[in-house]
Amino acid sequence: MNAAQLLELFNELGIIYQSYNHPPVYTVEEADAYLKGAPGLGTKNLFLSTEKGGRYLLLVVLEHKKVDLNRLGKQLGTGNLRFGSAEKMNEMLGIEPGSVTVLAVVNDAQKQVDVLVDRDLWNGEGLQCHPLTNTATLILRPDDIVRVLAHSGHGFKLIDVPVRPA
Repeated sequence: MNAAQLLELFNELGIIYQSYNHPPVYTVEEADAYLKGAPGLGTKNLFLSTEKGGRYLLLVVLEHKKVDLNRLGKQLGTGNLRFGSAEKMNEMLGIEPGSVTVLAVVNDAQKQVDVLVDRDLWNGEGLQCHPLTNTATLILRPDDIVRVLAHSGHGFKLIDVPVRPA
């Protein structure tokens, strides 16, 4: 599924969203420059794998959190976590680096990626996320993200994300 097909799915599911188009962005800081004043909480999305690559995770956190991957791996009982490769991300989620988004699980037909969501993020009225491309940002309600996840056959787990000390 590409961005246009994702928006068609939203129409089919009756999901209302706001869209902000912008040049390609690859970091939270770059996105912030174009989204000043936009509603919703900014997100940072990390495609992770266990050290031996047996399990893949998509972690969605508040945009400026500095995630402690070592503590997260211990908390989840997965052992050491690392960033998943761009090749695996493209193979499993159909996206490129810079476009990582919770919405990409619509392309995970094999259900190989587990979704983890920062509890602090989930309490907001809206979330900012890319529509499978880093040239736009959508604002979606958490309930609508749940609908997209359910449509794709994915659940998610709310977690308290450990952060690195300042």
